[in-house]
Amino acid sequence: MNANNARLQKRLLPRHISLMAMGGAIGTGIFKGSAETVSIAGPGVIFSYVLAGLFLLVVMGAIAEMASAYPNTNIKGFVQKAFGKRASFVMGWMYCFMWLSVCVIEVVVAGSFLQYWLPAIPLWGLSLGCAAFVLGINMMNVKNYGEFEFWFAGIKIVMIMVFIILGACILFGLIPTDKTGYLQNYVNHGGLFPNGWMSIFPALLIVMFSYGGSELIGVTITETKNAEQILPKVIKSFILRIVLFYTLPILIICGLIPWNELSGQASPFVQVLSMVGLQSAAHIMNFILITAVLSAANSGIYGCTRMLHSLATEGEAPKSFSYVSKEGVPVASLLLTAVVLTAGSMVAFIAQDQVFTILMAVPGFVVSLVWTGICSAQLKLRRTYSKEPSFKVWGFPYITGATLVFLFIILTAFVLDGQNRVSIMACLLIFASLIAISFVKFKKGMEIDTTNENKSAV
Repeated sequence: MNANNARLQKRLLPRHISLMAMGGAIGTGIFKGSAETVSIAGPGVIFSYVLAGLFLLVVMGAIAEMASAYPNTNIKGFVQKAFGKRASFVMGWMYCFMWLSVCVIEVVVAGSFLQYWLPAIPLWGLSLGCAAFVLGINMMNVKNYGEFEFWFAGIKIVMIMVFIILGACILFGLIPTDKTGYLQNYVNHGGLFPNGWMSIFPALLIVMFSYGGSELIGVTITETKNAEQILPKVIKSFILRIVLFYTLPILIICGLIPWNELSGQASPFVQVLSMVGLQSAAHIMNFILITAVLSAANSGIYGCTRMLHSLATEGEAPKSFSYVSKEGVPVASLLLTAVVLTAGSMVAFIAQDQVFTILMAVPGFVVSLVWTGICSAQLKLRRTYSKEPSFKVWGFPYITGATLVFLFIILTAFVLDGQNRVSIMACLLIFASLIAISFVKFKKGMEIDTTNENKSAV
């Protein structure tokens, strides 16, 4: 398949961008991964989510600032302007690797939720069906895709809001149940930090995976009109929503069910409703959870295919990946994603019980790496802007610098975490291979071009 003259279409609206990013960020991390974070840190895990939210605030602010200074440039482009083609090549491919891992996780988890009703069907079969569904959605033109994802992601946003309201009413006795004293669950069973206050940092490794996908906003720039004006407004409202939609449900879950009774087999959302006697609501919740993780997979496929297209147009990936259909869909990139999702569904056949744990560390590591790249690019590019951006990160350079230090510590913790040894070794192997390829593919002269471009802009 050869490259053609068709281009991506600038047809995404602000509401599409916001819900697509929320669709990517609110998925398995909250609906299934929250059981693991609570098991690590107990009710005190809420501090892990708040801390990660502060990092997210700086990262998204950096994206908004650079988008204002460099219109029509996505997050890979920011890294290229700051550090050259080698760095953007490595980060772009790692970002694709992350989204492919996320998509596999989401369709496998969607399959596991379907087994709540269809226990006789093997997990790999249900996962394969879920993969085919979201791939079909991504064949739409970007406007129809954005509209579909807006309502698709909207279902889980409404569900989370209903869960928060319903859970709060049960928690404070407004809805009577056969149990009482829910508020004591925050301090009983070992207290707020049953495994010590330092446990919030191991939990942070999973929380980083949960918040990953928020930076998808920085990928939509090339398909959004007036992105440099729209993005700061979208990001300001987005960050508050994403933090609230994570922290409030966690507070509800830890209040309604003791932290040490959460099971990793089912979603904590379904467990909570089942334990308080709302069995019919649990079935409704399970349906919504399936749509929620499929929405996250849907956003992930978008992020991967657009990044592959960007890599191809810059000569950092095979030219065939730049092929775009008349509908504005990067078909070759979508085909590669389909192959990976099919293979990923088969992983569930080989290692059904371990697939989630094995794959989850991959996006957590890469998210930390990508966020580090975004903050580093903003730190370097601030003095090279050719025009004054309409939005700036607060407390520069101290806030950005402090965030970089914490992100580096988190990256180091990922590498040293023995539980994620297989996943991290795979990540490091791919990372090292990409660095080696970048030195072969891009000569030093090509690497200097973007630096000279930046200097001329000063």
